[in-house]
Amino acid sequence: MARIAVIGAGMGAMAAAARLAVAGHRVAVYERTETYGGAVRRFERDGFAFDTGPGLLPLPAVYRDLFVKTGKEPLESVVDLVQVDPSSRHLFADGTEVSLPNASRAGVVAALNEALGAGAGDRWGDFLVRAREAWDRTRRPLLEEPLWPNWSVLADREPYPSVPHKKLLRTRRAGLLAEIGAWELRDPRLAALLDGYALAYGLDPSDAPASAAVLPYMEHAFGTWYVRGGMRELARAVYERCVARRVEFHFGAEVTGVVEKDGRAAGLELGDGSVVEAEFVVAGVAPEVLNRCVRGAGSVLPRHGLPSRLTVLLALRGGRPEGVAHKTVVHAEDRERELGLLFGSPPGLDARPTLTVLRPDDVRSVPDADHEAITLTATVPTFTGSGWPDSEAFADHADKLIATAERAVPNLRERLLWHEVRTPAHIAETTGAEGGAVPHPALAAADGRLLHPANSTELPGLFTVGGWSHPGGGLPHAGMSGALVAGLIVEGPDFRGSQ
Repeated sequence: MARIAVIGAGMGAMAAAARLAVAGHRVAVYERTETYGGAVRRFERDGFAFDTGPGLLPLPAVYRDLFVKTGKEPLESVVDLVQVDPSSRHLFADGTEVSLPNASRAGVVAALNEALGAGAGDRWGDFLVRAREAWDRTRRPLLEEPLWPNWSVLADREPYPSVPHKKLLRTRRAGLLAEIGAWELRDPRLAALLDGYALAYGLDPSDAPASAAVLPYMEHAFGTWYVRGGMRELARAVYERCVARRVEFHFGAEVTGVVEKDGRAAGLELGDGSVVEAEFVVAGVAPEVLNRCVRGAGSVLPRHGLPSRLTVLLALRGGRPEGVAHKTVVHAEDRERELGLLFGSPPGLDARPTLTVLRPDDVRSVPDADHEAITLTATVPTFTGSGWPDSEAFADHADKLIATAERAVPNLRERLLWHEVRTPAHIAETTGAEGGAVPHPALAAADGRLLHPANSTELPGLFTVGGWSHPGGGLPHAGMSGALVAGLIVEGPDFRGSQ
């Protein structure tokens, strides 16, 4: 039985802690804030409640596995998990719209053919077949196994089987997500649909590899799920599972250093000057935080220049209309301008971006049936140093989001009681990530720049978990990173993932 110290109480860190405790280890978690969950937080005011981090759960099988492996108990026994249908509603710049059914390729094809014209849905369906092949090729190395020592194989090889495209006596194959939209989907609305999945993860579709096709495939194949009471309920359930397995939690405990002894991690130094001894250290924190804690080891994790998110919470008078979609995506009118402001230099906020509108059918999010709680989310650039906008700039951008949301929510302004703006500064405060950056899932190809560092580090005994390490950002990826770290500690460096 080893003593294991965990830095941070995010979802990946808690997933690792629960698994390690079940394996018989003494696990203690040290969290600098006063609560658990990392970016999975909840904002409450006047009887309204909102998710301020992830609002929906893809791939719930990851957390089903966690609860079975740490207590032989189904996930559904501790949270109320609901499949969202339709999976999403999309409003395009030309005024057309479509609602896509959940986890039904045939249903999605039919809906797109009806809304966008004969052939559009068929092209999307054929794309999903190719995306499935990319998923099958990368699922294990990118989700279920520690990062391969020869990770350059994943960096150099594009797993998406693009279709040959002939033009001017040349045969081209899509190597970028945007090229799939232009050459294979051949419809600006389908291209916008595809781009939206990349933008939601802070990826530039004009620069993201074709392997990002796995992102829409995951939603269409495995469905989209909501936890009644919000994603914070999932965090609560994981925290309580840890406590039930005798994981110790120390809140308000800032870690200032990783103790090294005989060339390996041997514990933690805390802000109050005390030292915690441990045989293993698991760090579930942003790169900046860990790099400050590991002395003389150089950069344990590289810095990713990634966008952040702006979230606007809306409290409305009047109940949620029957039959409205839980998730609506309002696509930008000028995608080139949007991408230029998000990923160009200098970045900017003065466009109406692609906007996600979440309208949960959840009595726990409102004071009564005569009110509705809506969350608006858009990807925004990260800002550091003197380039950080003031609160007025974010307030102005929030007003643009509200104006854009009126396309999805009729009479929004008339119904609005109040709104709350959550800026990248809130994310930075919660997670410690510079500029409020949000990590993306790991993807193959792109010269390896969209892979994340391995869970093991150059310092023996120190492991990393969560969105900033393999397999990257997102709720399911965080849960899977916990499984990988637990496997590496329990079974050793030869661990190759669950079979």
